[in-house]
Amino acid sequence: MNPYLRDKLIQKLESLSDERGYQVLDYVDFLESKYAERATAPTATNPLSRFADAVEERMRAGKVSATTIAETMGLMSRAMGVLNGAAAAGKSVANDLMSATTRVVDAATTAASTPRTTSTGGVGGTSGTSGANEGSAPPDAPPSGGPTSR
Repeated sequence: MNPYLRDKLIQKLESLSDERGYQVLDYVDFLESKYAERATAPTATNPLSRFADAVEERMRAGKVSATTIAETMGLMSRAMGVLNGAAAAGKSVANDLMSATTRVVDAATTAASTPRTTSTGGVGGTSGTSGANEGSAPPDAPPSGGPTSR
């Protein structure tokens, strides 16, 4: 459809009441079914949009007033906005989690592949002393200079 015709139709549709708008929609659906040359894919790929379309169709088939349908669809539209926002927030958290995990894995891989260097001050891994623990306290003894019992 050319842009001029689309704009002209939108201008006309905006001036109609909800009741007349649904009549126009019914007529467009009729024309699509009568003159459809090819099978068209559904325009709403979002499951929430498909659900809202199905609810609207059932309400129209049940002869519900146009005002009630319009109010219901307005509420459903706001609910879909909230759910889409929550889904976007969930995706953002998941992406942040994945990037943090990737950074940790990369850091661990880098640390594991880097050779470790030990700093030894003398022969045999001792730190410059001539004997093994000469003059030092046993490992399980309390530290010197600490509180004494009175």
